[in-house]
Amino acid sequence: MEISTNGAAGATLATGGGAFKTLEQFIIEREADAPGSKGQFSRLLRDIAVAAKIVDRDVRKAGLVDLFGDTGAVNVQDEDQKKLDLLAHEEFVRALRRGGEVCLIGSEEHAEAIPLLFDDCQGKYVVLFDPLDGSSNIDVNVSIGTIFSIYRIPDDHVGHVTVESALQCGRRQVAAGYVVYGSSTILVYTTGNGVNGFTLDPSIGEFLLSHPDIRTPERGRIYSVNEGNYNSWEDGLKRYIKWMQRDDPADDDRPYTTRYIGSFVSDVHRNMLKGGIYIYPSNPRSPQGKLRLMYEANPMAFIVEQAGGRAETGHGPILDVEPQALHDRTPVYLGSPGMVADAVAFLRGERTE
Repeated sequence: MEISTNGAAGATLATGGGAFKTLEQFIIEREADAPGSKGQFSRLLRDIAVAAKIVDRDVRKAGLVDLFGDTGAVNVQDEDQKKLDLLAHEEFVRALRRGGEVCLIGSEEHAEAIPLLFDDCQGKYVVLFDPLDGSSNIDVNVSIGTIFSIYRIPDDHVGHVTVESALQCGRRQVAAGYVVYGSSTILVYTTGNGVNGFTLDPSIGEFLLSHPDIRTPERGRIYSVNEGNYNSWEDGLKRYIKWMQRDDPADDDRPYTTRYIGSFVSDVHRNMLKGGIYIYPSNPRSPQGKLRLMYEANPMAFIVEQAGGRAETGHGPILDVEPQALHDRTPVYLGSPGMVADAVAFLRGERTE
């Protein structure tokens, strides 16, 4: 059986014999497009892929070896820390420490930045990551994921890397990606030159190019939001939600369909492929929003924009926000560009119907 995929990469993923392209082959080819590359960035991407494979293994055996449930500790976000949260954090730190390309790590599961080989670091990069997004779904076998973001260490910070080396706006990301651990495991990433997805073939232990040159539709029929918080939202958002739910003989797409998994990675991945909007707004309990700017919103905004989508806080592009701390939060509206434009217009009072 052969599955052909169309796109700039022109790849064909085949089973039972035929052509395919591994993640490592793809990275090496793209490295050749960057004059002067010494391979450090390519090795870093491969380190992340190895860590993702290890986490995938642990996720798939979690119910058999007592990896479900809480550790009994509370993380920096004041959330109960799951056993798999901690295990994923440790696996990614171990992979990045071993590779030597990274001088500083920031993790959603760790209160402070983690320096690596601090006194004699030859690495050029900072990596920020959410090791296991969707923790509330771990114990019930629903899709979860990993999100990562890569920055280059500023020239004036080389030799004295501090947490400020990581506090860069999203526009300065050199790469971002995510991994979905679901019915299959897929790694999606961008280096600012389009978005590509690789599905893990467990029989050979390799990520194979399955989704070349991902482009999100201009519009879709899906909106993803926790409507249980409806009464705490601002009026513009309430009007937008009601507008999406309303029948309109002149608009074949409405009413839209609600699809909300509760795993940021999974909701965004589905909407990016099928067309849709993901919303996590601010409210009186979370006036700055709930999602983490550096670990979740920035990398996803970079990926979605590179796929032709749009990512907003409600007051401007997510990627333009200047961070003040590693664990800053932000409201999020991202997905198909036409749908995000509608949301922003309602929020600003430019539309009421």
